[in-house]
Amino acid sequence: MKLETLMSIKERRSVRSYRKEQISKEELDAVLEAGTYAASGMGRQPAKMVVIQEPELIAKLSKMNGAVMGADSDPFYGAPTVVIVFADTNAGTWLQDGSLVMGNLMLAAYAVGLGSCWINRAKEMFESAEGKALMKEWGIADTYAGVACCILGYADGPLPEAKPRKNDYIVRV
Repeated sequence: MKLETLMSIKERRSVRSYRKEQISKEELDAVLEAGTYAASGMGRQPAKMVVIQEPELIAKLSKMNGAVMGADSDPFYGAPTVVIVFADTNAGTWLQDGSLVMGNLMLAAYAVGLGSCWINRAKEMFESAEGKALMKEWGIADTYAGVACCILGYADGPLPEAKPRKNDYIVRV
């Protein structure tokens, strides 16, 4: 039994405050490799990950994401690394497959001592003209859609406490 894995699942939390210090290449590579091992429908692996560490581009993406939700705040919480997960919509399971990549990224981040958080609105960001232009610049085909952004960095403070699990989470039949 792999108890370490179960503990990581139970202990990982979304981090919404980051130190400015950039994460190491080794930590990033470990997290990205975990993403490549996510399960996918029929093993098709329709996801792609785009890694952004340039502060100016992160600021641009943050503004794009904030605009989708009508906010001026930084939806990336000052994280120094953003991994955008895309998936090819030609795969019937594109959203599920991309979501599994996101789960692996966040669990691996915790395992190597990084904070992470799932940031929504990637689909809307990359449906915009600005988003489509970035995808083209990055070599991402227009059949791909944004699944989510995974922000990464060193937590600036302790991890939040887990919320209590709801009583009716599991229904046994």
